[in-house]
Amino acid sequence: MPEFIEIRYEVADSIATVTLDRPDKMNAFTGVMMREMLDVFDLIDADDDVRAVIVTGEGRAFCAGADLSRGAKTFDDGDWSQPNDDRIRRDGGGQVTLRIFECKKPVIAAINGAAVGIGATMTLPMDVRLASSTARIGFVFTRRGIVPEACSSWFLPRVVGISRAAEWVYTGRLLSADEALVGGLVRSIHPPDELLSVARGLAREIAENTSGVSVALSRQMLWRMLGADHPMAAHRADSRGIQLRGRSADAHEGVVSFLEKRPARFTDSVSGSLPDIFPDWDDPQFS
Repeated sequence: MPEFIEIRYEVADSIATVTLDRPDKMNAFTGVMMREMLDVFDLIDADDDVRAVIVTGEGRAFCAGADLSRGAKTFDDGDWSQPNDDRIRRDGGGQVTLRIFECKKPVIAAINGAAVGIGATMTLPMDVRLASSTARIGFVFTRRGIVPEACSSWFLPRVVGISRAAEWVYTGRLLSADEALVGGLVRSIHPPDELLSVARGLAREIAENTSGVSVALSRQMLWRMLGADHPMAAHRADSRGIQLRGRSADAHEGVVSFLEKRPARFTDSVSGSLPDIFPDWDDPQFS
């Protein structure tokens, strides 16, 4: 396992917890943190003992956005006036959100404090967002003279609707936990000392009662169908999924355990038993 510098990674009871760990900087996002987030989600997908993931922050913030220590040049990637310097460089936050989007395990955000800029947008591809009552969330890009990043122009309208997404992005204002709840961005609000306990309870419910392969496929189906232009795309994926999973050991066990009125013991592994139910899915490449 790699040694992480700006995050912590722990696995217990089939639950992985990723903690953003720069508390003295309010867990501000850096290039190091970006690379470590990519690495940790590779570890998560490769570990069949991990059934669910929680992402949270150390200290009083979840993530206060990009590290602004470079001052005015923070978002400036060089002199574009030079000849032949017209290449588009990949947004680091977008690489992280796309990796989370591709994760095979369900991901729960436990937003323990300020979540601003990339601190807010990195939670959008996570499946469930829980917030502390002290959380403040902001899509502040227009107030910094830039635009939404981390694929949030795709994710945010799908999570909260286009009108609310537009208002939050255009104003760039900080949202209270209550406004985020009313807007559908977070699932529930909790006292700070109860937030992680609630997140772990939800993660345990998934880990202890479901087939990991079925959850992984269901996650792909739900997210990918957000971009489908007709329900027939879902019908194709559903039909493949039911056919391929219906003959699996987990499907047999799921039925037998129900009939025998006992907890199921699912044995299929995500790393070895995950069928491709999207054979015609065009995975976009960005060089």
